[in-house]
Amino acid sequence: MRSVRFYPEAWPLHTAFVIARGSRSEARVIVVEIEQDGVVGIGECTPYPHFGESEISVMAQLDSVSQSIENGAERDALEKLLPAGAARNALDSALWNLQQQQSGETLWQLTDTHPAASISMAQTLSVDTPEAMAEAAIAHQQNGATLLKIKLDNHFITERMVAIRTAVPNVSLIVDANESWQSEGLASRCQLLADLGVLMLEQPLPAGQDEGLENFIHPLPICADESCHTAEDVLLLAGRYEMVNIKLDKTGGLTAALKLAAAARESGLEIMLGCMLCTSRAVRAALPLTEGAKFIDLDGPTWLEKDVVPGLAFHGGVIDLQATGD
Repeated sequence: MRSVRFYPEAWPLHTAFVIARGSRSEARVIVVEIEQDGVVGIGECTPYPHFGESEISVMAQLDSVSQSIENGAERDALEKLLPAGAARNALDSALWNLQQQQSGETLWQLTDTHPAASISMAQTLSVDTPEAMAEAAIAHQQNGATLLKIKLDNHFITERMVAIRTAVPNVSLIVDANESWQSEGLASRCQLLADLGVLMLEQPLPAGQDEGLENFIHPLPICADESCHTAEDVLLLAGRYEMVNIKLDKTGGLTAALKLAAAARESGLEIMLGCMLCTSRAVRAALPLTEGAKFIDLDGPTWLEKDVVPGLAFHGGVIDLQATGD
């Protein structure tokens, strides 16, 4: 017999995290613990209001299925019990973690993937003045970062990007507009980014308006984030995007994320791996997806004043797996 426990946590950020749709000063997560025969598996999710989620709604979802989990429901049953989203991710992650501890195998072994000693990732610049963003870019570069993810809204695109590129001429850049742009003017903005050597543009148009990218000639790859949640979305993305951003809180956990990654690659789409604002618990659950990912954006825990213990070792745009035995 199992027992299921879940509860919210708040993790203050050291700096406000600002994107096109708002600002956050803390990461609010839900933790799930599944205990069986004295062994506890732990999972974490971040409810995302933009996707219609809240702490209350996610807790209600978890409460509605906790009896099924206690009665022995496994990961393959979660898809029928809950929709894709944060609640299912927390349960899926906890069940993977429980299996790890029961079997003595690593998550890499359980998913037949291969760990690296370290993982290079993007460091995110949140929306700010051009001068502040340029200063943040320099600070990250001095700390060793080689890839920066630039958050933009619909204002001062040229000013911000030119300031950043001037400040860090040799750092690789990717850009995330978080659905804040429109089809009108998109071509010129894509050309600007390409001229500045930006490697990829993420979700420029609102989800549901992807038809604006149909037959749209663009000089740099475009990645679907809010438009891509599960493997079922892939058929609508091919021909419009070159890449998909996989996040466990969108797919409903690693189980569904592995299916999405396989479907994306089969359709010729490259993989980006992302996360919400979270602790190292959530990033650990996503690590098998780093294998073969074009871009890795798992810096959520680096925004926290302090991380969960034991946490992953983040430094200079790198996750040092060797240092923590992950």
